[in-house]
Amino acid sequence: MTSFKLAAIKILKESKEPLHYDEITKRALDQNLIETTGQTPEATMNAQIAVDIKVKKENSAFIRSKPGCYILNPNYSKLLEKEEKDDEKIKEIESSENISTQYIGKAGEFLVTSELLFRGYNASIMSVDEGIDIVAIKNERLYNIQVKTSNENKFYTYIFDIRITSFERFNNSNTFYILVLKGKEINYLILPYLEIKKNIDLKNILVINKDTRYRLNIKIRDNKLYLGNKENNCSYFLNNWDLIK
Repeated sequence: MTSFKLAAIKILKESKEPLHYDEITKRALDQNLIETTGQTPEATMNAQIAVDIKVKKENSAFIRSKPGCYILNPNYSKLLEKEEKDDEKIKEIESSENISTQYIGKAGEFLVTSELLFRGYNASIMSVDEGIDIVAIKNERLYNIQVKTSNENKFYTYIFDIRITSFERFNNSNTFYILVLKGKEINYLILPYLEIKKNIDLKNILVINKDTRYRLNIKIRDNKLYLGNKENNCSYFLNNWDLIK
């Protein structure tokens, strides 16, 4: 399968004459060039072609011959087509990585839920994530838990991002951030809200993405954990489930 845009380029290249977007879509579907679950793929096709013309103007792959009808731009070169295909490959890789990240994140939530259940918490994963992944109850106390999972990178560092809006929304003492550190073995860094707030104030946690996220850089060396810099030893919070009380 390919994008609507590349499918339209292929169809128009074969046609060598203007085609209505309905016909472009029909041929693309007949040739299994595109896959869609939408009810109006022809509208999607028309929109993507129209946007390409509006944004790229004379450099677009398409020319509108009359309302709803398009022909391939004679100035559209093989080099530009290769760039389009390369862009699509990059998007596919990014999409694949995003799916992989979603799997890792969900796996982390199940790991934390399991650990909490073994420790006597009535814990469940939220069906809708609005800043809290797990709600847990023990001894009639309610705990809000945000889970983040990270693989160890080639610099032997774990990187986690927390949305600032989410952090500010759940700014109370019953909120905990459990960071799943997935290296040769799995460890859990259990940080109460106030501990993260303290590290933000001390600049051990950075503000990134135009003030929209907090960035936590974590390293484990000689069984000690450091947050932000090698002077900030946070080993006390490593696998310390007793903090949730």
